[in-house]
Amino acid sequence: MSNIRVYENLFFGYHKNMAHKKEWFNDESFWEQYAPIMFDAKHWGEVPGVADGVTRLARLKLYGEGPAGLIHPLWNMAVPGNKSVPRILDLCCGFGRLTLEFARRGFAATGVDITESYLKTAREDAIYENLDIEFTKEDVRDFKRPEFFDVAVNLYISFGYFADPMDDKKFIQNAYDSLKGGGTLIIDTLGKEIAVRDFVASEWFEKAGFFVLTEYEALDSWGSLKNRWILIKDGKQIERTFTQRLYSAAELRALLFEAGFSQVEIYGDWNESPYDHRAERLIVVGRKKF
Repeated sequence: MSNIRVYENLFFGYHKNMAHKKEWFNDESFWEQYAPIMFDAKHWGEVPGVADGVTRLARLKLYGEGPAGLIHPLWNMAVPGNKSVPRILDLCCGFGRLTLEFARRGFAATGVDITESYLKTAREDAIYENLDIEFTKEDVRDFKRPEFFDVAVNLYISFGYFADPMDDKKFIQNAYDSLKGGGTLIIDTLGKEIAVRDFVASEWFEKAGFFVLTEYEALDSWGSLKNRWILIKDGKQIERTFTQRLYSAAELRALLFEAGFSQVEIYGDWNESPYDHRAERLIVVGRKKF
């Protein structure tokens, strides 16, 4: 490789990282300040049910059904001779709520996130429970481990926050490339249809000792949703504004097909109900061809 090409790669790599760091979600203080609101007891209580949903959709054996293992997607039976433990990749894992639960169920779990304080807590919890989990600090736009994982998940509406929509495609492509043949990607997010149906311009509530004010605004003909969150406690006020890109089920399905997935399924909840006018969430399941 020529010196010019080396310098070019270093230059663009540096500026790519600088651009990443400027985005709002790279501010660690945001996640520390808003953690009590986003990760309350209700969300922790949902973990076993979500993990059940993931393992069913990924065609893995559920906890309590014997040794963890892959289920053949065509014949619904254990793959003959398969002695390896299924590997699950938790993208934007946060405190590792689901990553820890996957490890408890006997899967080899890897969590990726950009917030070091969250990862520190996750690692401490893993050590306390004597769980062997890999927690990695890295931007999911850059993380890729070719054909290594059986399942990749992105849960709790952590998709669509990149400033550049091409980064959403890169995220999905990285996940696809990281999956083995026959692997599954599961994305759990806020569908555009649900955002329109349940839209409220503003609301307030009390949570975790905070008085919380929220304001929402549809942008770009419902292409994205602007969020303004104000937290008030002990006379102090914290305010943050951020924007989430919204995808319809059809749009997200198209992104997964474009990345290479051979089959894409859409559900409206973890019980595999249809994505219709009663849907609680948008769950997209992409399956990679063997």
